[in-house]
Amino acid sequence: MFHQPARDSWTVAAESPHRAPVLYAVADMTQTVRARGEEATVALWGPEDGAWRLFDAPAAKETAPAPAAPPGTPAPAPAPARLAERMTGRRHQVLLAGLGKAGLYDLGAEDGEAVRTMAELLDEPTVRRVAHWLSVAGGER
Repeated sequence: MFHQPARDSWTVAAESPHRAPVLYAVADMTQTVRARGEEATVALWGPEDGAWRLFDAPAAKETAPAPAAPPGTPAPAPAPARLAERMTGRRHQVLLAGLGKAGLYDLGAEDGEAVRTMAELLDEPTVRRVAHWLSVAGGER
């Protein structure tokens, strides 16, 4: 789970029955958040003895309290506007991760605006394809 200080809320970053894909996703997302110049606070939850347990607690911060419920608990369905905002944010993260894989971390204001515009205009499959091209260009296969 990631803490978003601007919203003072926790969101699920990745879910999988296996730990390795979650750790990979969290590492990429942390890199993306830090590339934006923001602070990343992460809490890693997982099953143990039939219940959810907090494995990696976030650093003690007054602005980032521990999440109240583990990611396995059902959450209310987001409103359509919130879902659209979340999907745009997700496309933005995918594009930034692709740029990071291509070795482009230090983005200026114009670059950030271009990424935001692409995230708003392109659909999910197109964004993933562009991110794949960037990863290949950066040497990832």
